[in-house]
Amino acid sequence: MQKPKQLRQALTNSVPLLQRNPDGLNMFIDGGRIVSTLASSLSFEYQYQLNLVVTDYGDDIDLLMVPLLAWLRQNQPDIMATEEKRRTGFTFKADVISDTLCDISIDLQLTERVIVKQEGGALHVTHVGENPLPESDARPLQLYVKGELIGELLP
Repeated sequence: MQKPKQLRQALTNSVPLLQRNPDGLNMFIDGGRIVSTLASSLSFEYQYQLNLVVTDYGDDIDLLMVPLLAWLRQNQPDIMATEEKRRTGFTFKADVISDTLCDISIDLQLTERVIVKQEGGALHVTHVGENPLPESDARPLQLYVKGELIGELLP
């Protein structure tokens, strides 16, 4: 599975608190399954819930959610595509620790397609990304809050 590592990198690059303290982001994979058929290849799909826990978060929550939404739009756009996915694909909870700090738990329903091809006597495994967004959907690469550059968003 590649998306947890990619998401960790994207959030660490763009969220100020995680730039200062990358250990404040914990990830857990819950409820994972492999979906495969009796087709002629061994291709399959990972389906799992990724739980992100950001501990001792004291910044504006938008500084976490906006980069996360930008990453999802590129790497798991189906979460935004249907009413059902919008309701269940991205949920969160917060444990308020004090007036200034909270722990934030975010659940994402993710999938990853894996193509397995047999060539000669060997199996070749390729992870397939999401279909690209339409060309007219230009993505911003920087996040500003109150006129101050906060972080870089990965394309």
